[in-house]
Amino acid sequence: MKSNLKIIIVSLTCSILSVLFYSIFSNNSTVKEENNSLAYNNDYFKSFVNTSGYNNNQSSSNLGSPDLTFSAKKSINAVVHVKNTSIVKENDSWALQFFYGDDSRKRVGTGSGVIISPDGYIITNHHVIDNSSEVIVTTNDNKEYEAIIVGSDEVTDVAVLKINSNEKFEYLLFGDSENSEIGQWVLAVGNPYNLNSTVTAGIISSKSRDLNEYDQINQSFIQTDAAVNIGNSGGALVNINGELIGINTAIQSMTGGFVGYSFAIPSNIVRKIFEDILEYGDVQKGLLGVRGVALKSSYSKQLNLTDTEGFYIDIIEPGFGADLAELKKGDIIKEIDGIKINKFSDLSGYLSTKRPGDKVNVTYSRENQLKRATVTLQKANN
Repeated sequence: MKSNLKIIIVSLTCSILSVLFYSIFSNNSTVKEENNSLAYNNDYFKSFVNTSGYNNNQSSSNLGSPDLTFSAKKSINAVVHVKNTSIVKENDSWALQFFYGDDSRKRVGTGSGVIISPDGYIITNHHVIDNSSEVIVTTNDNKEYEAIIVGSDEVTDVAVLKINSNEKFEYLLFGDSENSEIGQWVLAVGNPYNLNSTVTAGIISSKSRDLNEYDQINQSFIQTDAAVNIGNSGGALVNINGELIGINTAIQSMTGGFVGYSFAIPSNIVRKIFEDILEYGDVQKGLLGVRGVALKSSYSKQLNLTDTEGFYIDIIEPGFGADLAELKKGDIIKEIDGIKINKFSDLSGYLSTKRPGDKVNVTYSRENQLKRATVTLQKANN
């Protein structure tokens, strides 16, 4: 009897110990597996996070719109009010003037301008100072100066003024408009409705925007949703670093006031025109020597093409750079200097920053094969 009791006690003890050991080792194994799984998930998550400048402890309350006060302070004193006085004749014909006298009157127009050098050079729009007999600019500290028109280009709607003064002025540096991105925050600074030094904020909505594809004017605007109204023309579009990336020029509206979108001439085009006017007295246009059409679905179907983006070459101008580089009718320009050409305004906008003699690298498609050529831009034949 005692022997059987001993056997039962030993068996129970062994069973209890076995269950206990199994529980301990099983838990340890589970912890290790869970830890390994957690480590793997962390590494996987890190592959989707840009760790440079990333702060895991950043609270959601700190996430939101960027601080634009630096950009505003840097730009507001470099934007001026421009007043254009012109003489308008009611009786244009010589006969009417003979019978009714010289019925002329003064007309005053207003806009904005951007000081881009300490000695008082100003960029504005051509339409702000067109037909002017006198131009007066007013700075943010309410000082008035007479300005002369150094030069102007009606096609791109850019004009250059110079303040008659020996003072040193606050000014804006040109930024690289090509590096601006859709969704990037910007400020529009100007004088809408004669309200001096007005700052509005928005984002870049689109680039290389042409407001009218059929008007034979090569437009390539930066489109934003920053509020721009009458009087903002010629004012500054600046990035968050306070760099000039555009000159506000136009709005598209059914009412004549801002309804959501405004348009600015890219700073790379503005800077090139400014330098041309100072150095040559007029705008130097570098031509590729091609004519054609920007592809879209309907054109591609007519031409039996699979491509729906790019510039289709229909005519090669003899003796120009494209001809010398052996481009042909039917080639489709896809890139210039790495800039994608999806529509005509991409092409015309980039070429507007170049001069005769500049070389550009053209990537084009011929019979569904990509080819490359270096093309020297040339001046138009007079």
